[in-house]
Amino acid sequence: MLGRSKKVRIETERLTLRPPAHGDYRGWVALRTASRDFLTPWEPTWAQDHLSRKSFTNRVYWANRSIQGGTALPLFMFRRADKVLVGAVTLDHIRRGPSQAGTTGYWIGERFARHGYMREGLEAVVHYAFNELDLSRLEAGCLPENAASRGVLEKVGYKYEGVAQSYLQINGRWRNHVLYANLRSDRRGRTQAG
Repeated sequence: MLGRSKKVRIETERLTLRPPAHGDYRGWVALRTASRDFLTPWEPTWAQDHLSRKSFTNRVYWANRSIQGGTALPLFMFRRADKVLVGAVTLDHIRRGPSQAGTTGYWIGERFARHGYMREGLEAVVHYAFNELDLSRLEAGCLPENAASRGVLEKVGYKYEGVAQSYLQINGRWRNHVLYANLRSDRRGRTQAG
């Protein structure tokens, strides 16, 4: 459990990762709006009120409850140089007990793609999950044709495990996903992850 007294803030060379706050609304809505066409092929269909302040407020409350309950770790990624929101990484569906596992999801604004921010942020979350949260297994899934997403997962130490049929509804259709996992003690071969 993350615990009520623990404030989550992860610093990397170029990024600060922290939970969303109410004051992030304008930056979030601007980035999501500007990146809509870029994100749409890879995400579930946005609800009609996806970009509303009320929806964002609910997102902030969910993030806080999830962190306090130890069920998820939703983090926004901000560029340290200018405090601009570049994207987000969420460690969700945290399971304790025999599995000690969680599921990683992420998105990045179009203008920040292919600058290494997602790799840097995801590496930091993997490190935090294994060393601070004592998780043993991190899972992720993406569309088979999403070469950028597959590439970042592999660079951060995730390894291909198979295909899940009709795994998620993406852009209004049930889609197969390739599944990856990153193991704290991975005997499947060396990776670049620390």
